[in-house]
Amino acid sequence: MRAGFLLVVLALAGGYTALAFTELTWLSSAGRLGPGFFPRIIGVSLMVLCLYSLYADRRHAESFFSANWRSAAAVALLSAGFVALLDILGGLVSMVVFMAAALYLLNRGRPLQNALIAIVLPVCVYLLFRVWLNAAMPRGVLPLPF
Repeated sequence: MRAGFLLVVLALAGGYTALAFTELTWLSSAGRLGPGFFPRIIGVSLMVLCLYSLYADRRHAESFFSANWRSAAAVALLSAGFVALLDILGGLVSMVVFMAAALYLLNRGRPLQNALIAIVLPVCVYLLFRVWLNAAMPRGVLPLPF
């Protein structure tokens, strides 16, 4: 099951990477980083990691479902909820809610660490995109004043 999943993710990552290389430019007309910068890096990295995982797991027999299938399904549902909430709550608030819920699910014994990560990481991502890269982020129904 894991190998099948990795092959599907590899195929999707290949399509994503092909689109990033053919449809998005590396640099903008002003010579700054363009819209293809991050998608290319993410696509190639995802393909490399899938290939490495397939290579590393080639000898291990496994059951149809892994022991952690419930956690994987919960994270998939949280990811779908994150995408659904982007336009409603906005980018920053949605990231904080997603990180808090995922960390509560996956790292139950450390509430202070979870709270710090759930706030600091999304704020850093927000600052990276809004301030450094001057990229648009979803504003939400009630946009933040900054």
